[in-house]
Amino acid sequence: MNQNKIITISRQYGSGGRIIGKKLAEALGIPFYDNELITMAAEKTGLSVECFKDAEKTSVGNLFFSLTSLTPSIDSVGLPLNEKIFLVQSQVIKEVAEEGPCVIVGRSANYVLSENPNCINIFLQADLPDRVERAIHTYHHDPQGAESMVIKTDKRRANYYNYFTGGKWGKAENYDLILNTSRMDLDKIVEVIKTYVSLR
Repeated sequence: MNQNKIITISRQYGSGGRIIGKKLAEALGIPFYDNELITMAAEKTGLSVECFKDAEKTSVGNLFFSLTSLTPSIDSVGLPLNEKIFLVQSQVIKEVAEEGPCVIVGRSANYVLSENPNCINIFLQADLPDRVERAIHTYHHDPQGAESMVIKTDKRRANYYNYFTGGKWGKAENYDLILNTSRMDLDKIVEVIKTYVSLR
């Protein structure tokens, strides 16, 4: 790519978002960030990776962080731990975006980078039966509780996004491109996104 295109991928659980993101990054020859962001943020703060993984599960209510607040340190006075974690992770997202083109999965990256003119925001969804099937056969979840787990995971993701951004997770106006991965093979989805990126 001849421009500093940053591609963020938000996704329903089981829609194949991480797989697509990784394939897309490989096809474009650019870095891929997902759980890597947690590791980087943990190293930056000295907190454990588990603290960052747990933060998504504890976000409730309706807290809105202004983009002007995204220059934190973990010593930010008066903030609960999960809020400090969000701010530090957001700073890491901004830093990797400044380094050059990349694909970032999750972490409310479309909001964090909303002022970046080179940011392309994708939302991936899929039909529930397909997401449950992927949870079982690709992510090896227990078939008996798979559907409930998929639904609860999406609810957690929505709560996390809504809590920190004041927006609505999955709302069309927050994204440049929304695709249903139940409608075609994941490799074809990658090609669709590549084409969109090349035309921007």
